[in-house]
Amino acid sequence: MSSETLTIESPILNRNERLAAELRERFRAAGVYVINVLSSPGSGKTSTILATDARLREHGLRSAVIEGDIASDVDAQTMKEAGIPAVQINTGGLCHLEGNMIGQAVDALDQGVGLANIDVIFIENVGNLVCPVDFDLGENLSVMILSVPEGDDKPVKYPGIFQHAGAQLLNKVDVAPAFDFDMAAYHAVLDDLNPTAPRFAVSARTGEGMDAWCAWLANEIEAARA
Repeated sequence: MSSETLTIESPILNRNERLAAELRERFRAAGVYVINVLSSPGSGKTSTILATDARLREHGLRSAVIEGDIASDVDAQTMKEAGIPAVQINTGGLCHLEGNMIGQAVDALDQGVGLANIDVIFIENVGNLVCPVDFDLGENLSVMILSVPEGDDKPVKYPGIFQHAGAQLLNKVDVAPAFDFDMAAYHAVLDDLNPTAPRFAVSARTGEGMDAWCAWLANEIEAARA
């Protein structure tokens, strides 16, 4: 008896690619720059977005956030308390966000604050170092955040997400003396995996390195809008 293997990944990804293309055109037409923030849980995505938004405001840029979590709306509430419009997506178990979810969240932002009043949308993806890489969300930039306590071996163990990222942030550098993090090894692996993506050593808590990161990002946003 012959066997048949059904591959469901391709139809799902093909559908997502179509939705991502539609989202990208929608963002372009609205003049909105979109950043897909990737990391494992606990790396400091939320605190980094908050610290980044505070500096982008100095450049006259208005942000909104789409929060992706398996459950809860804790991070979305944190954003709203900071004065940033936010929409929560609960995936119900999925380890990534997809284009159809982003489309619904963008509709909610448009009906609420209005896309015309937003310059930058941060998509805080589900904390995962594997699944989100496969799903284009129509973003201009994907940012990978690794925190010092996670260890310098993460690029070796999860090369795909580090190869995919358009910028690399190493967060929590203020606590580096307390951890056995080999900076030379970290940079050596990234030199091989993704030598062109800019790297920033930051601390969202203390502000170290955040000005350099945000100045680069503001230039990227202005260049895209021009």
